[in-house]
Formats: sequence, structure tokens, C-alpha cells
Amino acid sequence: MIVQCPNCGHSVVVNGLGRKRLNIPLKNVLESLQVHHSVAAAAQEIRCSEGYIFAALKANGLKLKDVIEGEP
Repeated sequence: MIVQCPNCGHSVVVNGLGRKRLNIPLKNVLESLQVHHSVAAAAQEIRCSEGYIFAALKANGLKLKDVIEGEP
């Protein structure tokens, strides 16, 4: 991406703008949900948003109900 410098006006090539992905393994998300039985507590433990947990489950074809109640 080419960006113009606000001070001098020269064009500068910039790579890697934006936030890096969390890439938390699904195994860690599932373990945290099974221990806490709460999305909010699990998100706080693995330091991500609640939406990240729901998106990770959806991407792998899982539902929250199945993960939390799936534990015997």
C-alpha cells in the first residue's frame, strides 16, 4: 500500500497495516469453554473477545450448546 506522508507529501510504501490475527487454537477455546461454562469467562481467560469465540465455533461447524453440554 502506498501512503502519502502528511508532513512532506512524499509517497511511502507500507506493508502490514492492521492488527495481527490472534490465531488461538480451537483446542484452547474448547477447553476454556468446558472449564468455565461461560463465553465471557472463557474469553477473559484466553484474552479474546466473545465474538472471536463464536466465530471460531462457527468456522468449525460447532455450536456453543454442543461444546458446553457435550462434557459428561
